[in-house]
Amino acid sequence: MNFNDEKDYVMRIIKEMAKVLFSLMLGKQYQSVELPEENKYQISGKSLEDFKKMADEGFINEAENLLLESIDYTQKEEVLAAILFYQHLSEKDDDFLKAHSYSKQEVLDGMKILAEKLGYGQISSFLTET
Repeated sequence: MNFNDEKDYVMRIIKEMAKVLFSLMLGKQYQSVELPEENKYQISGKSLEDFKKMADEGFINEAENLLLESIDYTQKEEVLAAILFYQHLSEKDDDFLKAHSYSKQEVLDGMKILAEKLGYGQISSFLTET
């Protein structure tokens, strides 16, 4: 597997994990979230847009740490916001992520953490088996 194949593989896994987690959380098949609906998501009172803005400004690790420290896994809306945050990060190019000490693998690791905290660790393992 060459470097580009590996990047594509990680991207596909991230997208599949997002779809599966959304479907499990919402109890229905995943549909792409419309932007106006996406704006309603918050984590401990901080909007998803705030987390995304931090990441866009290069404070990816700080945004992720704040998100993971603040999230209430019993609140479906907060978990959905976290999934959308990682999906947003997955859309960043490798150069941007590398410039800010982050990687696609770390996006995938974050999605795995969410899956495990939600009790879906087996799905995470199944999707990421190589």
